[in-house]
Amino acid sequence: MTDTALRAPKGKKRSSKILFARKIIMVMIGAMIMAVGLELFLVPNQIMDGGIVGISIIISHLLSLPLGLFIFVLNIPFIFLGYKQLGKTFAILTGIGITTLSVTTIGLHNLEPFTTDSLLATVFGGIVLGVGVGIVIRYGGSLDGTEILAILFNRKLPFSVGEIVMFMNVIIFSAAGFIFSWQQAMYSIMAYYIASKMIDVVIQGLEESKSIYIISDETDEIGQAIMDRLGRGVTFLHGEGAYTGDNKKVIFTVITRIEESKLKTIVEEIDPHAFLAIGNIAEVSGGRFKKKDIH
Repeated sequence: MTDTALRAPKGKKRSSKILFARKIIMVMIGAMIMAVGLELFLVPNQIMDGGIVGISIIISHLLSLPLGLFIFVLNIPFIFLGYKQLGKTFAILTGIGITTLSVTTIGLHNLEPFTTDSLLATVFGGIVLGVGVGIVIRYGGSLDGTEILAILFNRKLPFSVGEIVMFMNVIIFSAAGFIFSWQQAMYSIMAYYIASKMIDVVIQGLEESKSIYIISDETDEIGQAIMDRLGRGVTFLHGEGAYTGDNKKVIFTVITRIEESKLKTIVEEIDPHAFLAIGNIAEVSGGRFKKKDIH
């Protein structure tokens, strides 16, 4: 056995540990960012988040006890549920994230908020909150047990996970209307919406990728034009028409959102009758996605 063969497993283990450590660091950063959104924007202005955090805000307000305490205690059962449903890594990252969120909210509680204007707090609080949650989700953790609970209910109820989460949040925001005010409840819904959009941006990235399928009689020419004019690699797939039985070459490629218009122009110039299907991709890694230089 060579020295290289002996070193390979150790190298893989080391790489895996570094990757996991990176995930832990990013989850902690995301949790701290979320804590800033809560304690320095939303909570001082009586604006809520949804889910378990929203419930924690209500209980914290009613009992005049630290928010971080209830975020930690109420999420403990969901960490164990997450371990059973989604695995050990998810449970560890979620536990670290929730602990960091709880400790940071307690530490920030006595600081002055950045603004006392409800609208500004809603907009910027929602943005900051969404960025923090998005980072945690992107690196494999969670800061709220609502979705884990929804996954369990989904197996026994004829509703999707998204519908169950929405139903839970309707109850939580309705409670906020009675406890705080209906105006603050509406601000809370707005902040929740902004946060959800920011989560999508963080998870998908600002430069959203697109998957492209093209069926044409001019696939060779179109494929070459994509490589020459966009600098993107293409893959030819072999398909068969169900109705005609004809064999067809199908072009598959991945581009960025800003390249979509140029690709459509290329296809239309070569074959105006080509079939073009475009889909969104949350993440691209590996392979030859990196754009080559065009001279």
